[in-house]
Amino acid sequence: MDKTWGIAVVTGARAEYWILRPLLNEIKNDPDLELQLIVTGSHLLKEFGQTINEIKKDGFEIDAEINILTSSIINGGITNSGVSIAMGNAMTHAPRVWERLDPDIIVVLGDRYEVLALTASAHVSRIPIAHIHGGELTEGAFDDSFRHAITKMSYFHFTAADEYRKRVIQLGESPDRVFNVGALALDSIKGLHLLSKEALEKELHFTFNKHNLLVTFHPVTLESDSEIQFQTLLDMLDGLKETNIVFTKANADPGGSVINAMIDEYVSRNTKKSAAYVSMGHLKYFSTMKYVDAVVGNSSSGIIEAPSFKIGTINIGDRQKGRIKAESVIDCVPSREGMKQAFEKLYSKDFQTKIKYVSNPYDGENTAKKILSILKSQMNNIELKKEFYDIGFKLNN
Repeated sequence: MDKTWGIAVVTGARAEYWILRPLLNEIKNDPDLELQLIVTGSHLLKEFGQTINEIKKDGFEIDAEINILTSSIINGGITNSGVSIAMGNAMTHAPRVWERLDPDIIVVLGDRYEVLALTASAHVSRIPIAHIHGGELTEGAFDDSFRHAITKMSYFHFTAADEYRKRVIQLGESPDRVFNVGALALDSIKGLHLLSKEALEKELHFTFNKHNLLVTFHPVTLESDSEIQFQTLLDMLDGLKETNIVFTKANADPGGSVINAMIDEYVSRNTKKSAAYVSMGHLKYFSTMKYVDAVVGNSSSGIIEAPSFKIGTINIGDRQKGRIKAESVIDCVPSREGMKQAFEKLYSKDFQTKIKYVSNPYDGENTAKKILSILKSQMNNIELKKEFYDIGFKLNN
């Protein structure tokens, strides 16, 4: 490389930052690169834990803050209209950030509305985009379409599995620019010194029981019964014996405030067996995974990260429908009977034996280093005029 390259990385939510953290460190420590960190979305809000402070605590200098979730949007809970307004705010403010930072490439991850809006702005500004976690399916959420739209505006693609790589190519992206590198989140896990149970209990002000569950449930944005699904889960949790529950609250999506209010009400009635956290931070969150029986809900964390801890996942409903899943993941319909059967399977002798030997299909090993190595080798070869890559197939009329 004959110059210092500016790599701008966008983060708009707590879970996304935890995933990006290993890559941020790789960029920060590379003498050929300049990390330009852009923070937006729920990171900036007290209501969602003001997780920008966690980023600063980790030693990262923040180059730009883009506030898109104003008080008028979040008061009374984020709605579909509020999401559209937030996206408009992102499109309005982002161009000035691009002009000031003048990045050589922008790195984005996943499928959220903040990322879609900023990607669109960068695309119009003719800045190359590298997209992580494309090609996946989450058929229960409008994020599914957002992810594919981000793919079409991106130049480089870093997928978490070979099946996802093929899907990105199916969307017309050249195989020469699509790389299967595994899931970046697993780098975060491998690099952590997890807390002991005693230290974790002290940090969380929470006592583990004989059985323990980590519950994360987000609104299913293409469905209208998320509250009913979650209430059914809460009713099931009431019936579990010798079981304590750690809740992590829902993200900044339509319906999230209702889910969070339901969590607060449940914890207020069950103070001895449950606790809730707006944001646990990556160390406490992954340490908690080490001491629970399962991750329960509909978060991607139960699909991508939980298998590495040799624990079960009860995946409720369609929010994660379409993702590749390890054998430790139990899919269930969002009904009382479906959840009952899922918990019975979770605690069955056969299942508990099987998960001890489960392999994680997302483990790519040294994913952050792979991404950075590819970017550095390709930076001089970018041609924004992409040709649509056609694949041969037959249509059945």
